[in-house]
Amino acid sequence: MIWFNTFQSPFCGFTTLGLVGDKHGLQALKLLKENEPFKTENHWHRNPDFFRNVQQQLIAYAKGDLQSFDVPLNPQGTQFQKNVWQALQTIPYGKTVTYQQIAEQIGKPKSYRPVGNANNKNPIPIIIPCHRVTPKNGNLGGYAYGKGLKAQLLELESNHLND
Repeated sequence: MIWFNTFQSPFCGFTTLGLVGDKHGLQALKLLKENEPFKTENHWHRNPDFFRNVQQQLIAYAKGDLQSFDVPLNPQGTQFQKNVWQALQTIPYGKTVTYQQIAEQIGKPKSYRPVGNANNKNPIPIIIPCHRVTPKNGNLGGYAYGKGLKAQLLELESNHLND
């Protein structure tokens, strides 16, 4: 069974967060702008209780009160994508790494572009911290939800790094 829920987003520029998961864990986190619909499937069932813990953790993170998520995850993707997403979870709060470093970490040192593509397809942003990956030139780089949110998340973490 697939469950979902939505709640008011604590992140600037986004009004709603949509969550999707099953008994194995969270499958997706969608950040929605004002009037952007949260698309569900007919076989999904709303279950606010299932997502209460992740909702509380996301709110605490947005306030700077949480640096590490404790949420069962079940992202859906290829094995390569799952390897990248697993590596992303090792990036410390408030730190950044390059696409090249993630490629090396997963044993595919020449695959920094496919790593970037997997990063872009991350179905659970923020919790799987794809915002902590930047190009090796030191620029901010892209982000599926826009550079503004990426900068906001990195600034939030840098401001609360030693709290």
